[in-house]
Amino acid sequence: MSTRGGTMQRQSAVAALTAVLLLATACTSDEPSATEDIVAELRANAEAFSYDIGTPGGDLTLATISEPLTFNLAISNDAGSSSVLGYLFEGLTETSWLDDGIEPLLAESWERSDDGLRWVFRIRDDVVWHDGTPFTAHDVDFTFNRIIYNDAFNASSRATFEFRFLNDEEEWEVSNMTVAALDDYTVEFLLPQSFAPFLRSMSTSIYPKHILEGPINAGTFEEFWSIDTDPSEIIGTGPFTIGEYTPGERVIFERNPNYWKTDGEGQRLPYLDRVVQVIVPDLEAELALFRDGTTDFHSVLGEEYARLEPRQDDDDFTLHRRGPGFGTTFLAFNQNRGSDDAGQPFVDPTKLYWFRNANFRRAVAHTLDKAAMIDGVQHGLGYPQWSSVSPAAGDFHNPGVPRYPYDIDRANRLLDDLGWTDTDGDGIREDDLGNPISFTLVTNDGNTVRQAVTEIIHQGLTAAGLEVTYEVIDFGDLVSQLTTTYDWEAMVIGFTGGPDPYSGINLWHSSESLHLWYPFQEGPSTNWEAEIDALYVAAARELNHGKRMDLYRKAQAIAARRAPLIYTTLAERLGAVRNVLGNTTPTLYGYWDIRYLYRTDL
Repeated sequence: MSTRGGTMQRQSAVAALTAVLLLATACTSDEPSATEDIVAELRANAEAFSYDIGTPGGDLTLATISEPLTFNLAISNDAGSSSVLGYLFEGLTETSWLDDGIEPLLAESWERSDDGLRWVFRIRDDVVWHDGTPFTAHDVDFTFNRIIYNDAFNASSRATFEFRFLNDEEEWEVSNMTVAALDDYTVEFLLPQSFAPFLRSMSTSIYPKHILEGPINAGTFEEFWSIDTDPSEIIGTGPFTIGEYTPGERVIFERNPNYWKTDGEGQRLPYLDRVVQVIVPDLEAELALFRDGTTDFHSVLGEEYARLEPRQDDDDFTLHRRGPGFGTTFLAFNQNRGSDDAGQPFVDPTKLYWFRNANFRRAVAHTLDKAAMIDGVQHGLGYPQWSSVSPAAGDFHNPGVPRYPYDIDRANRLLDDLGWTDTDGDGIREDDLGNPISFTLVTNDGNTVRQAVTEIIHQGLTAAGLEVTYEVIDFGDLVSQLTTTYDWEAMVIGFTGGPDPYSGINLWHSSESLHLWYPFQEGPSTNWEAEIDALYVAAARELNHGKRMDLYRKAQAIAARRAPLIYTTLAERLGAVRNVLGNTTPTLYGYWDIRYLYRTDL
């Protein structure tokens, strides 16, 4: 089997993405031709691009509101940690930033059986860990068998590699792959069933056996590589190491001089000496650092676009538009029926009664003024989101799911039909048992866009007669509430998403840790969750693309009808790139490969 995706398959995938982006725009804009031009330009950029031989040296400086919560990528659940550690760790494969094709990384080639159940990877023999220890197939074996499949803790990528099936009693069971190093540079994967996104999933990070076997054996792995660890002790194979981490200030990545990859003239990559991530308190500070020339790239907000556009020539940067993003933002209610160690329910039973009512959630959905979010927060550079899968995912996206347009009257009728009315004239509805409908809504600090969106949500909820206390909390506290204490009521948060909907299995399967509204269910608590479980499992096994598409579209339709997550809007992907960077071009999937990026002003 070839190790690279076929040209026709890639062209078909990009064409499908183009069609869906145009459909999404046609539903929300009077100028679909503008998006058609953007998509055509991005495709042309990718097709025409080739790497130049770069100049070694220099720094890339970025700003971020995210800060790592741990250095242990295997058990991290936050974007701040994965963003930092992505510079250090690599998988057997990677996806191209040009066309989203699957390409070799730590594996140099692979072959598979005709039924797709046996895969054999040939591992590169020229890779060393940051401490100089050779990378081998035994590290791959260790990563899967001792970390990902370890029952002593919950590895963040485990859900991806658990294969679910119905037993004779029509109950879900889980089986794992068999992973074995056949020799130092060959590793075999035996799958219990077909798995369509297998090669894409092989981008999961591989970890050093010689470093982590000790804490695994000692039962201290969850405490190992904590955020207090000397960052020089975090050992990967990637193009950079962490040279410095100053909490609340910066992360400095330093070039790995022994990185295995070379350019077309045999020169070791990466070209850059350092990548500096400046940690800032909010998005306004990110913009300020770009405006004063400190940073080299800026993810532009809709409200910033008009201010930055006339400054491109004078400030030596270029603005790019790339259509709606993969990431989603949504409102969720805590439907967790569980209890803490003291036997106290995670959610007040009265509030659980409201939150688990689908008509209540549908009524709430009608209170979200998405036009106000797009016009007032994103300054027209956004798209209303109705489905759980972004239009950026191409033909996996279902544009025909049930929609809940902003309509306070409709929300009021739905609540009235439940018998949840204002019986005492104080402006706050009571449920049919006489309880005032009152709850707390939270989101994280630092993200002013998300805060502004949540304020609009708060206004809509209040207009429908619901008493809502809105609080902005620390991001680390928010993550803790979601993943550890479960003591939250309503929350606005985001999910990163990706080109293949299977990346959402940890969110959508009822047994998983990020099934936010009710995680770790022993069995689906509702019939509709059982349906989504089954559809995601079937889609993962289905090798025919058209049939996979249909399965994921059915799951999206169910999710929209039941509304466990109430979606807001998708921001236009906007970026400002300083005109001193080589080997860059905007595509549907990114701006550059950090390993080949170089400065032209040295």
